[in-house]
Amino acid sequence: MTTGTPREPNDLPAPPSGEPEDVVDLSLDDALEADLQSVADEVASEYPAPSLEEGELTELDGSREGLEAALTEAERQMEEMLRREAELMDQHRRLAADFNNFRNRVQRDIALAVEQAERKILLEVLPVLDNFERGLSASYQDVDTFRAGVELIQKQFTEALRRMNVEPLPLKVGDAYDALHAEALTTFSDPSLPDGAVAAVYERGYNLKGQLLRPARVVVNRLQDSGKP
Repeated sequence: MTTGTPREPNDLPAPPSGEPEDVVDLSLDDALEADLQSVADEVASEYPAPSLEEGELTELDGSREGLEAALTEAERQMEEMLRREAELMDQHRRLAADFNNFRNRVQRDIALAVEQAERKILLEVLPVLDNFERGLSASYQDVDTFRAGVELIQKQFTEALRRMNVEPLPLKVGDAYDALHAEALTTFSDPSLPDGAVAAVYERGYNLKGQLLRPARVVVNRLQDSGKP
């Protein structure tokens, strides 16, 4: 790199006539201007300006368009998810309301069914009570007549129980004792009955729709010479 030779102060050109002597001439001569231009060119050669080829520019444009398309798609999916979430929340609220209404309706139906069952039982029993009141207010000629009236009321009450699916257990004296359907109150020794048989029925047992409602309460026969404790 070359530089121009600085001039001495006495080498500066004299000012034109008629101008003040204190004006400084800052103009450069041709040699110095050429030296400065060469320095600028050298620096520019060391740091070349970046350049992009046509393919690179196309790739950048494509990447930008792809990012914009991906962003648009992401925004669309987000809006779709928010819409779907709102639909699901609305559906959840509707299902919760329907379930609450169903639960309340079932509770009302159960209460109504229990009330109707109670009414049915009472309507079956009240006629029996009416006959008891008639029997108490009537006069009987003898005990047999009174007994016959009581037996009629018993038959009426048994028929009312049958209509409500209540059946007496077919257990009688002499049958083998069954702990699944009978409860032993005590024992009795009767040589005419087998050991372990029912000696007496204290309370009759009943089934409700084929299921045990109440076990019978009986006396069980125990023979002294049976060898059992």
